[in-house]
Amino acid sequence: MAGRRWGPVLRQRRSFPRSIRARYALIVGLSFLTVLTVVGAFVDGWIRSKIDGDVFRDTRRATFEWADAMRPGYVPPPGSVGHVDYLQLVDDRGRVVAANAAAAGKPPLSSVRPPAVDRIVNLTEYPPWNDRYILITAMRLSPQASYLVWKGQPHFVYVGVEQPAGLANHYLEIGIGAAVLFASATAIWATWVVVGRTLRPVKEISERMGEATAGDLTLRVPTPPGDDEIAQLARNSNTYLERLEEAVTSQRRFASMASHELRSPVAALHAQLDEALTYPKEVDAHDTIQTALHTTERFQALIDELLAYTRVKESRTSAPEPLDLAALVQVETNALSFGTPIRLNTTCHPTVLSTEVQLAGVLRNLLTNAQRHARSLVDVSVECADEQAVVTVQDDGGGIAPEDRERVFEPFVRLAEGRRLDPGGGGLGLALSRETVNAHHGSLAIEDSPMGARFVLRLPTVNVGREPARP
Repeated sequence: MAGRRWGPVLRQRRSFPRSIRARYALIVGLSFLTVLTVVGAFVDGWIRSKIDGDVFRDTRRATFEWADAMRPGYVPPPGSVGHVDYLQLVDDRGRVVAANAAAAGKPPLSSVRPPAVDRIVNLTEYPPWNDRYILITAMRLSPQASYLVWKGQPHFVYVGVEQPAGLANHYLEIGIGAAVLFASATAIWATWVVVGRTLRPVKEISERMGEATAGDLTLRVPTPPGDDEIAQLARNSNTYLERLEEAVTSQRRFASMASHELRSPVAALHAQLDEALTYPKEVDAHDTIQTALHTTERFQALIDELLAYTRVKESRTSAPEPLDLAALVQVETNALSFGTPIRLNTTCHPTVLSTEVQLAGVLRNLLTNAQRHARSLVDVSVECADEQAVVTVQDDGGGIAPEDRERVFEPFVRLAEGRRLDPGGGGLGLALSRETVNAHHGSLAIEDSPMGARFVLRLPTVNVGREPARP
């Protein structure tokens, strides 16, 4: 039953054009046809009424002229009344007393006898002896005229004019119908052309978007001139394609680098286990297991960093809360009291919107990285400038060359000094830190310094009046 019920609906949907161009043309054509049909019917009725009114005016005038000319014992010849087709004088018994040549020998033009209270009536008759309608004015002669001329016997005057050929043969309706169909067809054609030209850039954009596959993301859609909605669509599509290309390129690069980083520990673990199985007597099983355990720990640390990096890069931040940045820096500095000393200088207490875990992770990465490369001291400062909170982490180590200051923020990029000081690192700490800061609408960069590396973290503040630094 359900299939039978939905079948006609589905067929109706499939029968409706899918093309927007065809839909608009069909809708406009039907709208024009409906409206113009109503207008045409009104015009047809108005024209018929106007013509009928003019004809009846002539018949009434002829009726009065003939009736006024009648005298006792004298009926004017009907031929003396012009501009009409038929004239008849009929008595109360239905006999034609007088008639013009066209109406002679024919029965009365109408069987209607106007009453005494309404002596003049306009009629439309279709006599069997004629192939057209006849517009007739029937008049009952006044009682005085009947008394004087026919001794009180009622008489009736019928004056008729054949309906014009244009109305009788429906030429008017045919002409109006042809005009309606022509106007509707013109509207359909104009809509088809205009919508087609309007949607031509959209079609080109659609075709080019269909060509943009994962194998070739360099394609861009053509941008039409102007600043209308279609031009904006083209520009937005190109912006989307550019971002898509960047995202796919970044994912491919990240997957390649992740595969490269994971290949080394996998190869080491495989070699250790293979050696233990190949030379069971020469290789200490306990040492092999211990080494394999360290390798799996490196695996776990690297995978955790990968997951953290992906989570921050894809999902950004969630549920941020106001945080006292200076207080958070103080907490992280106190937690790293071992190792190279850290000197903190706070000039304000800015409030930023962030999640404490993520922002604390960024600060911890910067501080541990500075401690690792510093020779004797790490300087940390918290300042406020231009509605931003600025955290500077400065070490007195060997520094970073200008050409490498952006590379160190790429995933898995580790300079020679970093590999020497932290052989087990994965190279994701700084990349994760920058992605986290970007997600908080801030920036993380390496700036020039007299010695060592100078990392500068900037975050937008939310407090209107910044609190002064607490002693």
